[in-house]
Amino acid sequence: MKETDNPMSQPLVIFDLDGTLVDTAPDLIDSLNHVMDMNAHPHVTFEDVTWLVGQGARVMIERAWSMHGHPGSPEQLETALEAFLAHYARQMPGRSKPYPGLIGALDRLQAAGMRLAVCTNKTEALARQLLDALDLTPRFAAITGGDTFPVRKPHAGHILGTIERAGGSASAAVMIGDSVNDILAAQNAGIPAIAVPFGYSDKPVESFSPDVVIPHFDELDPALVARLLTRVAVTPATGGRG
Repeated sequence: MKETDNPMSQPLVIFDLDGTLVDTAPDLIDSLNHVMDMNAHPHVTFEDVTWLVGQGARVMIERAWSMHGHPGSPEQLETALEAFLAHYARQMPGRSKPYPGLIGALDRLQAAGMRLAVCTNKTEALARQLLDALDLTPRFAAITGGDTFPVRKPHAGHILGTIERAGGSASAAVMIGDSVNDILAAQNAGIPAIAVPFGYSDKPVESFSPDVVIPHFDELDPALVARLLTRVAVTPATGGRG
């Protein structure tokens, strides 16, 4: 068997979902405001999304309620979470769509023999439903969510578990994301991190010390991935690489 036929030797490119692969903000806001209406709370806006999104639906609801000074009881939160998930699932994919240049980037990576995976703090079922609706699921060797493992991003175990499910190796994996959770997860797992600035981070992604920032998916190609993997191979990761 040739080395390139071995999945463990193939570069694996892991993507976050919300704010990285797909612009889901319009539908997340719609479903969150549905829950806000149920509880007679003020609506959230797109400007609020940057710090609401990233830790799953439950935390998003908690943050939205706290933002308006209305912390809920565990029972109220559970009811709101069920309503959010049902509303969100019914409308999927709604207005959510891949970011510009994404499909071309996926094509380039796959044509070069690279494998792809998704690692998101969204529940695995919702992540799969969204990717199914956008006809993206067949592209990925693994799709893991915030409930797939006992831990989630920024814990290294979420990244490492995704790599294992994809049949890859941490020494040949790269993470792409839009938030501190994505970059920290990659750094905690000892793999290179590519940041995108067009997602839902409440701080500039440069401040999280990713290995590189790409302003558009047109800049994501096999050569970039190969350079990052070569750099890590010859210079052990120390956290916050240049």
